[in-house]
Amino acid sequence: MRVIGLMSGTSADGVDAALVEWPEGNASRPFELIAFRQDPFPESLQRRIHELAAGRLPPGSALSELAALDVLLAERFAESAIALAESASIPLAKIDAISSHGQTVAHHPELRATLQIGDPSLIAERTGCTTVADFRPRDIAAGGEGAPLAPFFHFVALSDPDESRLALNLGGIANVTWLPRGGQADDVIAFDVGPANALIDGVVAIFSEGRESMDRDGARARRGQVDEALLTRLLDDEFLSRPPPKSTGRERYGTEQAEALVRESRSEGQADDDLVATLVAFTAEAIAHAQRDFLDGTVERLLVGGGGVENPALMDALGAAMPGVPIVAFDEVGVPARAAEAMAFALMGRHALLGIPNHLPRCTGARRAVVLGEISPGKRDG
Repeated sequence: MRVIGLMSGTSADGVDAALVEWPEGNASRPFELIAFRQDPFPESLQRRIHELAAGRLPPGSALSELAALDVLLAERFAESAIALAESASIPLAKIDAISSHGQTVAHHPELRATLQIGDPSLIAERTGCTTVADFRPRDIAAGGEGAPLAPFFHFVALSDPDESRLALNLGGIANVTWLPRGGQADDVIAFDVGPANALIDGVVAIFSEGRESMDRDGARARRGQVDEALLTRLLDDEFLSRPPPKSTGRERYGTEQAEALVRESRSEGQADDDLVATLVAFTAEAIAHAQRDFLDGTVERLLVGGGGVENPALMDALGAAMPGVPIVAFDEVGVPARAAEAMAFALMGRHALLGIPNHLPRCTGARRAVVLGEISPGKRDG
């Protein structure tokens, strides 16, 4: 079964699209990544998404902007899927389904609510492909947090019978998946740790007045010095000490906190790059604390995916925070780090079409295993 997975994460910087061929039966292995591409959003679109998610819109305009972005993002997702199929020289008629995570603009499990936009009906109409989307709400309806969902894929693709592994995704938010050697699905532990790139990118954008969207190559962090007092305060965070299952997003670690950190830093006369270095250290130390506090077993290998893999300062900080643990990118075990999340949703969409549960209830807190995702039939199915 050929499925295109589409992913836009917390950073809202573009669409990741992965075309994966899965076995025809119920088994998930072997699978093959046929093609992958990344289509960045223009800065103006990224800004609109962040402003909507942060509640920064003028009174009376939130609903119209929500509706407009729902359509605009669906168009972007459809364009990415079409371009991916063309790059693989595979007609859309030969694609069994598109599976879209959508763009999260609100995630409030404490309210039993989460919202991803990018209308799947429009994607199905533009591409002619059956489209699966809206995965998180069903998990929340079943009593879960609606996240993390990628651990379902991590267990399928990254677990090993002879090695205990910790899979770490460094997107806007850092999340971990514990894969004990030879473990079954019910042995997997996964949860959001806290911020990864969200705060780092946020303060860099403020410092540069929008000219920079990230700390490219970790240059700022390498120039800065860690503020140990601030690092201690950041680590004294109720979310970090809360036991799993747990999930978070830009509502907690987004624009508002980035602005507050910059105001505090500048009021104290701190160098801008010192704050970036401190946030890199915060991300790494929070991950190390999570591993020590909530996982029962020795990490024999740390597997890292997501955009943070490309930040050498962050990778070095991880090495310092978790000494003696071999750290490698997902790529070294057969899953391209940049493609992993899109591949995860391709798998979830495939399972939804087969009517097979596609999440790990122990990781999300759901009462039982259910089939996540709502299906918009394609033209040839309608």
